Amino acid sequence: MTFSYIVFFTGDDPAARISDSDRASVRSAIGGLSGMTKGRLYTPETASDLYNDDGHSPLFGFQLYFETVEALEAAVSAGGPLQALAAPGALPSLAATQATQQAMLTRSFHVPEPAPLSPEACSYVVHYPGPAADTNAWLSHYIHHHPPIMQRFPGVRELEILTRIDWIDALPWRRVNHLQRNRILFDSAKALEDALHSPVRHEMRADFGDFPPYEGGNFHYPVATEEVAPEV
Repeated sequence: MTFSYIVFFTGDDPAARISDSDRASVRSAIGGLSGMTKGRLYTPETASDLYNDDGHSPLFGFQLYFETVEALEAAVSAGGPLQALAAPGALPSLAATQATQQAMLTRSFHVPEPAPLSPEACSYVVHYPGPAADTNAWLSHYIHHHPPIMQRFPGVRELEILTRIDWIDALPWRRVNHLQRNRILFDSAKALEDALHSPVRHEMRADFGDFPPYEGGNFHYPVATEEVAPEV
């Protein structure tokens, strides 16, 4: 079982980017986390989708993976190492952004040709704010029907679906409680776009029409994806 801690920074300026020095600060804070198995940094990318255009991607984000929720909660506790990133002025290039956080259970699914992250790796991150009329019915349909289609995307390297949990933290970032998130990984933005223009995308859309009732819509963003390995 794997748990993810996810933070995204959003803002009104689509051209804004995290500075190199702030990125280095994030990498340093994340790399030394006790209990983290891997980390990912996300920055804006561009890839068209046959069915969705949800505007510019988040300006920055990260996803941290833990084997236990206790390790995750230690990282975001009052005395935890992530407090350094949330302190006023800690990340000057993100001062005009709004940060959200969520801890989630992560379900990883087999793909035909998994591969390590390439230098140009690109993820498609999706979230469903919810709520669903019947959460159990929603998740049951989605998890049993959607991954078998996504696994057929040409060039897909990773596939995961994340569902919400309750968690304890002491960070100032706004907590969200999205019904579900997804992430699929490709070798590049071009590979992602090719997949989103493949016949599989039409199958995905057809299954979307069979989803149990829910509110809140869904949001899709391409993001360049960089791995942060834990320090040993």
